[in-house]
Amino acid sequence: MVDARINAMINFVPQGSRVADIGADHGFLSISLAEISRADFVIATDKNAGPIAAAKKNIIAAGLEKKIETRLGDGLQVLKIGEVDTICIGGMGGALICKILEDAPEIFSTTENLIIQPMNAIEKFFPLLSEKNFFIADVDLAEVGGIIYEIIFATKNVDKISARKKFETSPLLEKYLSSKLKKISHTLAEMSKSPAASSSEKFFRLQKKLESLSFFVKRKNFDLTFEKVIDILSN
Repeated sequence: MVDARINAMINFVPQGSRVADIGADHGFLSISLAEISRADFVIATDKNAGPIAAAKKNIIAAGLEKKIETRLGDGLQVLKIGEVDTICIGGMGGALICKILEDAPEIFSTTENLIIQPMNAIEKFFPLLSEKNFFIADVDLAEVGGIIYEIIFATKNVDKISARKKFETSPLLEKYLSSKLKKISHTLAEMSKSPAASSSEKFFRLQKKLESLSFFVKRKNFDLTFEKVIDILSN
């Protein structure tokens, strides 16, 4: 099933790309990319035999066997250097995605575009992307089941770096920032119950985060780049 989260990833894939869909599961992202000719070729990978079998069945049903190849294996390990120019990874924890990228440095460092949708720990990506000379080209927000997800498009090609307006102009931005405020407020409330926790460095750091983010939300001043939000939430 192609939901708003997967659609946001699709929209970031440059036209005519050769794509690796890592953790492809049932192959919905791969199939969509091939069906609309967004990608010239897709390698759909998964480390589990069940999802790969399901993906193969769906690919055959869509008549896309010549445009999508399936491979059973862990992360980027099943790829060869130069096979793809774009890597898509979504629906996993941030730490796991970072590990997948770091475990195959030759593949990661020779890839031009990266589209990721982490379930958490999004701030972990910025140092890693910078180290490998990737730039944040754009970020989008997508809501599925009442949860708002961040989708990041990073690239080494400076010509593809846009004005990065998807995040700043997203209709979900106010709700996204408010959810972050709510989460921090809840954490502070729980920590306040403990004298030790409420006097800790973490407590005061969270208070500072809350104040910084509240400044923008209360004034409805959304002249706020994604990098600024991550900076606020990561300090």
